[in-house]
Amino acid sequence: MPTENPSAPLDNPVWAALTGPHRAFAEYSGRGAARYLPAANPFAAVADPADPAAWADLAALVGPGREVWLTGLPTPPAGWETVRVIPGVQLDGRAVRAEAAPEAVRLGPADVAEMTALVELTEPGPFLPRTIELGSYLGIRREGRLVAMAGERLRPPGWTEISAVCTHPAHRGQGLAALLVRAVAAGIRERGDVPFLHAAAENTGAIRLYESMGFVLRREPVFIGLRTPGTPVDQA
Repeated sequence: MPTENPSAPLDNPVWAALTGPHRAFAEYSGRGAARYLPAANPFAAVADPADPAAWADLAALVGPGREVWLTGLPTPPAGWETVRVIPGVQLDGRAVRAEAAPEAVRLGPADVAEMTALVELTEPGPFLPRTIELGSYLGIRREGRLVAMAGERLRPPGWTEISAVCTHPAHRGQGLAALLVRAVAAGIRERGDVPFLHAAAENTGAIRLYESMGFVLRREPVFIGLRTPGTPVDQA
């Protein structure tokens, strides 16, 4: 009898999340494509990247001539334009030591403007007006100012992605990123999930930090920005 692979949802994590714990944030087309609500997360997914019908479903969902982001190792069919490719890593956090951080504060909708400003300064990845609804976010404040944060983004069954890990340049070197990652991981473990991470492959400093905490390289996906075939309706 074959042994079930508990990390299989990470092979296509956006699809697994949108057809699982994050259904409430999903838009679907047919049986082959889904995307997050655009105000929450820029990523979309196809059920089977080798299925042309799934790509047709995604094109119908996004609309002609529009940009969409995917992750994994997809090969889009003819007619799709590759806008940007970011080599990445996916890190498994089963071995990470998680612990609460008394200094960390829970962030909410009232903090989004300040969180967005920190993300724009440090560029850890996309953070949109409704991203905060995808999971729990923790921050560190110094003299009332948000100087570091981390939270949860993708939620494939059994797993939760730690995301938006960033620290203001004036407060780096104090261990705040590691403190927040462990604290977010503690919340994930309490829920019964396993933490994991994505990072850009060129962000070697962050990857070294994560590996020192016990994260292990699982695979090397790409983050790929694509433009669907056709001309946008509003430009036709």
